[in-house]
Amino acid sequence: MKKILNQGWRPVLVVVLLLVLWEISSRIFAIPAWLLPAPLTIMEEGASTWANYAHHLVSTTQLSILGFVIGTSIGLLIAVLLHMLPRVREAFYPLLILSQNIPIIVLAPLLIIWFGFGVLPKLFIITLVCFFPIAVAALDGFRQTNAEMKHYMYMAGASRRQVFTKLELPHALPAVFSGLKISATYSVMGAVISEWLGANQGIGVYMTLAQSSFRTDRVFVAIFFIMVLCLLFFSLILLLEKLLIKGRPEKEGEA
Repeated sequence: MKKILNQGWRPVLVVVLLLVLWEISSRIFAIPAWLLPAPLTIMEEGASTWANYAHHLVSTTQLSILGFVIGTSIGLLIAVLLHMLPRVREAFYPLLILSQNIPIIVLAPLLIIWFGFGVLPKLFIITLVCFFPIAVAALDGFRQTNAEMKHYMYMAGASRRQVFTKLELPHALPAVFSGLKISATYSVMGAVISEWLGANQGIGVYMTLAQSSFRTDRVFVAIFFIMVLCLLFFSLILLLEKLLIKGRPEKEGEA
């Protein structure tokens, strides 16, 4: 904890300095608020209109969490299946890569046409952006398991299932958590994009309404809360990683 506090002040100091520089520049150059509002103006707007967007924030948070859980579960399941079935992996891994080459902006209108404006197309979008990082990271983690340890377990009479559950899966946990961190931030992004394309509430809706009325300060308020959600989700995954994975060397090359 002490180490985290000692290292955590540096990024905080950088952020504070950037905000101060932003505030001073806005006053010196008299930048119009509709073009680039000052940080104090954004904070005042966020504090005074909390009741107007609190339900939007709750809606986006719930949608992000649900989509993250579904997407990472599907991604991890796909990774396990492709790892356990090498021939299936050879056939479907290229399709896994191609699934990420479809722009969400292009796919989203089709999902709305097919499934309407309910929660299903939104969850589909979040799942699409969340499952890929965890699937690829888990596959890499499984593949990098120590070959000598696997050979030893097979010689000791272990089954394929035992090798996976007792060696490959624990060995891949650091890679899995790396994928979870990426997916956690992607889930918020996917939720906001899905709300842009059709929703009744959410940070994406709040941002769209603010943009259409040229309320740049409210757009920055929405951006701020998107960043906070991403950092919060990332921190929760990081905390869970520290609780579940212990004894890892903190520096490369440390025994």
